[in-house]
Amino acid sequence: MKNYFAEILIVIAYSGRTQAAILLGLFGFIVINLVGDYYLASFQLSGQMSGLENIIKEKFAHRYDKVAWGALLSFWSLAFKLYRKDKKKLWSRF
Repeated sequence: MKNYFAEILIVIAYSGRTQAAILLGLFGFIVINLVGDYYLASFQLSGQMSGLENIIKEKFAHRYDKVAWGALLSFWSLAFKLYRKDKKKLWSRF
Protein backbone atom coordinates (compact mmCIF):
# COMPACT_ATOMS: atom_id res chain seq x y z
CA MET A 1 0.00 0.00 0.00
CA LYS A 2 2.85 2.39 0.78
CA ASN A 3 4.41 1.82 -2.63
CA TYR A 4 1.15 2.52 -4.43
CA PHE A 5 0.63 5.77 -2.51
CA ALA A 6 4.25 6.80 -3.15
CA GLU A 7 3.77 6.04 -6.84
CA ILE A 8 0.71 8.30 -6.99
CA LEU A 9 2.58 11.14 -5.28
CA ILE A 10 5.61 10.76 -7.56
CA VAL A 11 3.51 10.88 -10.72
CA ILE A 12 1.55 13.90 -9.47
CA ALA A 13 4.79 15.65 -8.49
CA TYR A 14 6.19 15.28 -12.02
CA SER A 15 2.92 16.02 -13.82
CA GLY A 16 2.25 19.73 -14.06
CA ARG A 17 -0.91 19.16 -16.08
CA THR A 18 -2.42 16.96 -13.39
CA GLN A 19 -1.53 19.48 -10.69
CA ALA A 20 -3.07 22.28 -12.75
CA ALA A 21 -6.30 20.33 -13.29
CA ILE A 22 -6.63 19.54 -9.57
CA LEU A 23 -5.98 23.15 -8.57
CA LEU A 24 -8.29 24.59 -11.24
CA GLY A 25 -11.06 22.30 -10.02
CA LEU A 26 -10.64 23.46 -6.44
CA PHE A 27 -10.33 27.10 -7.48
CA GLY A 28 -13.41 26.88 -9.72
CA PHE A 29 -15.46 25.22 -6.99
CA ILE A 30 -14.61 27.92 -4.45
CA VAL A 31 -15.03 30.83 -6.86
CA ILE A 32 -18.38 29.65 -8.23
CA ASN A 33 -19.76 29.23 -4.72
CA LEU A 34 -18.47 32.65 -3.63
CA VAL A 35 -19.84 34.39 -6.74
CA GLY A 36 -23.21 32.71 -6.24
CA ASP A 37 -23.36 33.82 -2.60
CA TYR A 38 -22.35 37.36 -3.60
CA TYR A 39 -25.05 37.67 -6.24
CA LEU A 40 -27.73 36.12 -4.07
CA ALA A 41 -26.91 38.38 -1.12
CA SER A 42 -28.13 41.43 -3.02
CA PHE A 43 -31.17 39.71 -4.57
CA GLN A 44 -34.42 41.37 -3.51
CA LEU A 45 -37.99 41.31 -4.66
CA SER A 46 -40.55 43.91 -3.73
CA GLY A 47 -44.30 44.02 -3.48
CA GLN A 48 -46.32 40.86 -3.73
CA MET A 49 -43.35 38.85 -4.96
CA SER A 50 -41.33 39.41 -1.77
CA GLY A 51 -42.79 36.22 -0.30
CA LEU A 52 -41.09 34.21 -3.02
CA GLU A 53 -37.68 35.76 -2.41
CA ASN A 54 -36.35 33.01 -0.12
CA ILE A 55 -37.64 30.25 -2.36
CA ILE A 56 -35.99 31.75 -5.44
CA LYS A 57 -32.73 32.30 -3.52
CA GLU A 58 -32.69 28.66 -2.48
CA LYS A 59 -33.31 27.51 -6.05
CA PHE A 60 -30.50 29.67 -7.41
CA ALA A 61 -28.16 28.65 -4.59
CA HIS A 62 -28.86 25.01 -5.42
CA ARG A 63 -28.06 25.65 -9.10
CA TYR A 64 -24.81 27.45 -8.25
CA ASP A 65 -23.93 24.50 -6.03
CA LYS A 66 -24.62 22.03 -8.85
CA VAL A 67 -22.48 24.03 -11.27
CA ALA A 68 -19.64 24.21 -8.74
CA TRP A 69 -19.73 20.46 -8.12
CA GLY A 70 -19.86 19.86 -11.87
CA ALA A 71 -16.77 21.98 -12.41
CA LEU A 72 -14.94 20.23 -9.58
CA LEU A 73 -15.78 16.72 -10.78
CA SER A 74 -15.04 17.48 -14.43
CA PHE A 75 -11.63 18.94 -13.63
CA TRP A 76 -10.84 16.00 -11.35
CA SER A 77 -11.83 13.52 -14.06
CA LEU A 78 -9.52 15.41 -16.41
CA ALA A 79 -6.79 15.21 -13.78
CA PHE A 80 -7.30 11.43 -13.55
CA LYS A 81 -7.03 11.07 -17.34
CA LEU A 82 -3.88 13.17 -17.38
CA TYR A 83 -2.51 11.20 -14.43
CA ARG A 84 -2.90 7.92 -16.32
CA LYS A 85 -1.19 9.33 -19.42
CA ASP A 86 1.67 10.81 -17.43
CA LYS A 87 2.05 7.60 -15.41
CA LYS A 88 2.54 5.61 -18.60
CA LYS A 89 4.94 8.21 -19.95
CA LEU A 90 6.93 8.45 -16.71
CA TRP A 91 7.27 4.71 -16.07
CA SER A 92 8.16 3.97 -19.71
CA ARG A 93 11.40 5.89 -19.17
CA PHE A 94 12.57 3.54 -16.44
